[in-house]
Amino acid sequence: VYRGSVKDFQGFDANQDAEALYNAMKGFGSDKEAILDLITSRSNKQRVEICQAYKSLYGKDLIADLKYELTGKFERLIVSLMRPPAYADAKEIKDAISGVGTDEKCLIEILASRTNQEIHDLVAAYKDAYERDLEADIVGDTSGHFKKMLVVLLQGAREEDDVVSEDLVEQDAKDLLEAGELKWGTDEAQFIYILGRRSRQHLRLVFDEYLKIAGKPIERSIRAELSGDFEKLMLAVVKCIRSKAEYFAERLYKAMKGLGTRDNTLIRIMVSRSEIDMLDIREVFRTKYEKSLYNMIKEDTSGEYKKALLKLCGGDDDAAGEFFPEAAQVAYRMWELSAVKVELRGTVQPAGDFNDDGDAQVLRKAMKGLGTDEGAIIEVVTKRSNAQRQQILKAYKAHYGRDLMADLKSELSGSLAKLILGLMLTPAQYDAKQLRKAVEGAGTDESVLIEIMATRNNQEIRAINEAYQEAYHKSLEDDLSSDTSGHFKRILVSLALGNRDEGPENLTQAHEDAKKLADVSSNDSSDSLETRFLSILCTRSYPHLRRVFQEFIKMTNHDVEHAIKKRMSGDVRDAFVAIVRSVKNKPAFFADKLYKSMKGAGTDERTLTRIMISRSEIDLFNIRGEFVDLFDKSLHHMIEKDTSGDYRKALLALCGGED
Repeated sequence: VYRGSVKDFQGFDANQDAEALYNAMKGFGSDKEAILDLITSRSNKQRVEICQAYKSLYGKDLIADLKYELTGKFERLIVSLMRPPAYADAKEIKDAISGVGTDEKCLIEILASRTNQEIHDLVAAYKDAYERDLEADIVGDTSGHFKKMLVVLLQGAREEDDVVSEDLVEQDAKDLLEAGELKWGTDEAQFIYILGRRSRQHLRLVFDEYLKIAGKPIERSIRAELSGDFEKLMLAVVKCIRSKAEYFAERLYKAMKGLGTRDNTLIRIMVSRSEIDMLDIREVFRTKYEKSLYNMIKEDTSGEYKKALLKLCGGDDDAAGEFFPEAAQVAYRMWELSAVKVELRGTVQPAGDFNDDGDAQVLRKAMKGLGTDEGAIIEVVTKRSNAQRQQILKAYKAHYGRDLMADLKSELSGSLAKLILGLMLTPAQYDAKQLRKAVEGAGTDESVLIEIMATRNNQEIRAINEAYQEAYHKSLEDDLSSDTSGHFKRILVSLALGNRDEGPENLTQAHEDAKKLADVSSNDSSDSLETRFLSILCTRSYPHLRRVFQEFIKMTNHDVEHAIKKRMSGDVRDAFVAIVRSVKNKPAFFADKLYKSMKGAGTDERTLTRIMISRSEIDLFNIRGEFVDLFDKSLHHMIEKDTSGDYRKALLALCGGED
């Protein structure tokens, strides 16, 4: 199935188009609208024919005339469209290595993503256009392992056999693990050989096997073991093996997000993928970033440049609301990866030389007299497990006849006080307190209710219920019922029971559950869409739900999260999405919330504090890994940049390290 956004123009006449372009550039000024309309609605093959017809009719070079008449980004875009793909790539690489400095990102993008045939065509086009050897030029402009991998990719010799040997898959995964994680230093040659030569189908299975034996995705090991441009190149290769559409969607998003636009990247991708997989890129973009590529281009660019890019984009997926196979495949792959058992690790461990009486004395000394030694308090509280902190509370009371919580409250203030006091509560007490704050007073903080209720296991929910009753002499269920309404109330009450099934998946039942979730035709009000989702999402076990979601994708070609967003709204939608994301990958769910708490102007310290406290002994180490994978920056770095003073010092201690 053709997945490009630009197709052959029906009724094409090269001479007629050449004449139209000549007239658009004749005389004073040029008709840019006519130029962009014509060029963006013709395929590359047809544009090449127009160039030939233009020269025959007028004895002039069309590309030279376009360069003369147009300017800036619009000119670069239109001229790029006029070149055959291999010559466009050759020009991009020539620009990347000419002059002072090298555009390594351009080299990485092109050489990591092109097929064997595209690489061979590129090498030939470079030789033809510049009378130079591409490999020699790249060798002269790069160095080290980065250069070696580029040279391997330049051979265009990746295996293309779809017949995969299970034994070789296992051996390659083992060799990669031994070359990196299990070796003192890193055997880069092994990474280069396997990632540079093996077929796409083979490598996808290697990555799955690696996840099973290493307990982490290959990308995380590459980040830990490699560095610099070599690391970026290998990550790009892995991403392109997994899904080129996802790789280019990410590149486009990063080209436009934040201040300024990386126009060269935007132009290069929009031109090079317009006749290959632009529809797939659009759909993955919409799924991943909850915004259409069309709308992001529209907001980030202007003038004829914008109009031309939107023509190449080919449509607005926010308006269409469709979900195509490539996006479904990406979603399905993510579900499969999430089903692999990965060890969850906190960042706070019990102190080995723990002495509760000694710690109580340190804390008393830190708060006695004038001033407070916040550093000493942070050092003790953040370096002890919650169980050890409970022992310190008792030792402090026994030794000094004083309430440690009360003393901390009087000595500390602001964000640091909330963080330290939260750490001194048991996990159930802390969650109960956060839920109470969310429902008391004017207004309800639904996001807190959703975050806690959608992510805690049965044991944690039951402990929260007990702590809530003990602290506030009311049942959590009663408070949730009185403060919320409708389907949202029913979801929260169901979750508050802590009765989720804990058994393994049942394939037959999973198929039936997926059918129920996919059924949009039921007119029975007692079996509403929300009721069906509630009966499954709030009661089935996590392993079973993962299978349900996989069956849903097979059945509908849609991801269940996409379906929820399309068919529901408000708090009900947000609650179901949180459950789905928690089932899919709980550390990634919290990584996303942490990122959103710190991105942009201001910091949501309540969310930041709550997650750092509640996950510090459960899966904060895993959250850190997901954070780097999702946002290309470490949680440690973002906390360091976004917070200050003793609050920052305490958060970084909980974070437990820089990735």
